[in-house]
Amino acid sequence: MSSVWMPCGDYHQSYAEDHGWWQTRFIKFKMLLLLAVIFVIIPQFLSGYVMSVASMVGYTAMGALGVQLLIGYTGLVTLGHAAFIAVGAYTSTLLVLQFPWPQWIMDAGLAYPISVLVAGVFGGIWSVLFGLPSAKVKGFYLILTTMAAQFITVDFILTQYVSRIGGRGQAFSLPPGTIKVGPWVIDSEREVYYLMAVILTLMVIVLANLLRSRVGRAWVAIRDNDIAAETLGINIVWYKLLAFFVAGFFAGVAGGFWVSNTAALSPEHFPWFWSLWLVGVILIGGVGSIHGAIFGSFFMVVIMELLQVGVIPLADYFPKLLMSFASLKEMAFGLAICAFLIYEPNGLAYRWWQAKNYFNLWPFSY
Repeated sequence: MSSVWMPCGDYHQSYAEDHGWWQTRFIKFKMLLLLAVIFVIIPQFLSGYVMSVASMVGYTAMGALGVQLLIGYTGLVTLGHAAFIAVGAYTSTLLVLQFPWPQWIMDAGLAYPISVLVAGVFGGIWSVLFGLPSAKVKGFYLILTTMAAQFITVDFILTQYVSRIGGRGQAFSLPPGTIKVGPWVIDSEREVYYLMAVILTLMVIVLANLLRSRVGRAWVAIRDNDIAAETLGINIVWYKLLAFFVAGFFAGVAGGFWVSNTAALSPEHFPWFWSLWLVGVILIGGVGSIHGAIFGSFFMVVIMELLQVGVIPLADYFPKLLMSFASLKEMAFGLAICAFLIYEPNGLAYRWWQAKNYFNLWPFSY
């Protein structure tokens, strides 16, 4: 007899039951409560500043999901993920501003949604291009290959050529009302937050379902032991390139979202430090966990915002402190990574897993 309240009393008879999303009524209640918090409580009761911070958390999580897929689930180290986000952002911007859409598409507000999907595809293809060396190399050499993607894409192609299209110099201006999804104009912090929440929810659902499929099991097998995986008949080259494509697709969609959150787009939005930042996010959140990408994004964005809030009042007494905030931010980032690697190497997702198990197994938890 199965229990409604305690997962330890559920006995599954099939793989589908064992990997079901909402296995008990309590889990369904928790998920519905989470959706209510995301889509109702935060937009209705919190200020525009808090929603802008939440949108930044979501944007960081979008990029971190792709890095988590490559590093946490497939074992492919990447330090150039910001390049694929940049490809998506510029693809979406060029399609919205430069492409001669039919008038009915413009009137229906479909140009931007289509551009985000195309940005994801272009980001995926570009990611596969730099993921090709993963068929022959791994570890340190793969790190250098992905770093090359950052410098070739952002510092050379985008800065020297793409950003100059249309005689705009170094930045693309996005006038108000440019970003539309059907009749919905994305022109305020609230609308940007809603768009982020929808996109991030869809990305989490897609990745979670992929990881529960044959593809996800192949990725984990390659991460654990690629030689054994190949011996078992897994085409490791195909699955590695597929991981790069999916990660690049997520990055491209994240870049397409970023277009809605800025008035002007330039290569300065995608420095190499952003790629390093995303790796740090999953290290802090927990490697090999979707929760880790989200928890790490929340932790890093909120900590940096709190640091900035704490620095601003001191600016009257120490003017140079505000000017050197970027250095303080990088120092805090490094200290956070070191602290987590020493004291919490499994990340925040592990603590979340412990808390859930303690609650679910109470009063028999250890």
